[in-house]
Amino acid sequence: MAGPNLEVFKFAVYVFFPVLVFLHYGDPEWYNTNVIPYKERIFPSEQKTTRTLPTNHLSVREELERIKAQKVARRAEKDQAAGSNVEEPAMSTERLV
Repeated sequence: MAGPNLEVFKFAVYVFFPVLVFLHYGDPEWYNTNVIPYKERIFPSEQKTTRTLPTNHLSVREELERIKAQKVARRAEKDQAAGSNVEEPAMSTERLV
């Protein structure tokens, strides 16, 4: 075996490594510079989140219809923007062999 010095070293690593990691990542300055900007990129802002969830069947259907209407409107707007920039090529009915 390696001896007691190795055991003392391993004990020091096991005890102090988590403490040092906690001190580094638990620092409020590190949190504000690294976590907050990343959080803002991943999660939507508070204004865009739904605060009241539908509770009955009718309100769930209404919310679903509203979401579908928004999706269709966005797709139509996207298609209109893409259609005005690029003309669609004529589709050939001939089969390629």
